[in-house]
Amino acid sequence: MTRLNLALHGPEKAVNFAQGFPDFDPDSRILDAAAQALREGYNQYATTWGAPALRAAVARKQSAAWGHAVDPETEVTISCGATEAMIAAMLAAVDPGDEVIIFEPFYENYGPDCVISGAVPRFVALRPPEWSFDADELRAAFSAKTRAIVVNTPHNPTGKVYSKAELELIARLCIEHDAIAITDEIYEHLVYRGRHVSIATLPGMAERTITISGASKTYSVTGWRIGWLIAPPALTAGIRKVHDFLTVGAAHPLQIAIAQALELPPSFYVELLGDYQERRDAIVTGLQECGFDAAMPDGAYYIMAGISSFGAADDVAFARRLITDAAVATVPASSFYHDPALGRGHVRFSFPKKLETIERGLVALRTIARP
Repeated sequence: MTRLNLALHGPEKAVNFAQGFPDFDPDSRILDAAAQALREGYNQYATTWGAPALRAAVARKQSAAWGHAVDPETEVTISCGATEAMIAAMLAAVDPGDEVIIFEPFYENYGPDCVISGAVPRFVALRPPEWSFDADELRAAFSAKTRAIVVNTPHNPTGKVYSKAELELIARLCIEHDAIAITDEIYEHLVYRGRHVSIATLPGMAERTITISGASKTYSVTGWRIGWLIAPPALTAGIRKVHDFLTVGAAHPLQIAIAQALELPPSFYVELLGDYQERRDAIVTGLQECGFDAAMPDGAYYIMAGISSFGAADDVAFARRLITDAAVATVPASSFYHDPALGRGHVRFSFPKKLETIERGLVALRTIARP
């Protein structure tokens, strides 16, 4: 949709609410750290599984957050973004014929990652407006064939933040069925309501969880492709082998820069969250005024907006209408489901944008007529 919008309207008019990347610059301290790393000679391969400085920084950060020690030598792997981390985790931990449980709607790579790994995805629905799941449906999805469950919190595309009670149920089922949890926590610092809980911190889960995160969203450097996985040593050994064959390694100077970014003071994260909450409030209020069924997301930087008040029964056609009539790109929600019919009533808006970009998009959307 982004490419179509640009082709029709050009970069001056087109508004990109489709792709989840910022239209503003990263913190200057992070850019300075990257420039310094380039000048200081970090221009050749790092250790395949990650520069020691970055692995140590990730371990320090998570040890403090989780309240137990993370070993950078045996439990941390640096990847080319969280997306590569997920396929590396799947290929390392899942065998052909295994089953993997995925909550839907889901970030588009999870399903294909299962297929590439030879696994069979089993889908459990998150239902609007709360984007909650049915506990009995989740229990029924587990079986003797279940190897893993993918948990993305805060969640793309809905903005859901899984509660501790929900994660405790998932943990009990993992332990009962000897399954592992693969968690995507890339939006861990963007929680507006509630609290981010890593399932790895729950009893019995540290030894059966692969935790994935990265730099892209927190530090506004989506093009740098720096991610990481934290897992027990036995799982880490396999992840590192797969990662080596997938990409060899992430960019060395950018790893050094992110190692410094991880040492930024708490005020950085306070300001980050405050800025995103302002963006969230502005776009949700504006979408509601335009006629969308849009609720405030609890985390991440996405809104799944209902389109029924526009008389729209097809999300793809409606997304194309927004491009044609308003020069605003969104993502049809059907693309986040294994059964596209489940997403026909929504489109996803992304708001890591300048406030002036958000307002420009809302001005355009106000021209979309309702029956």
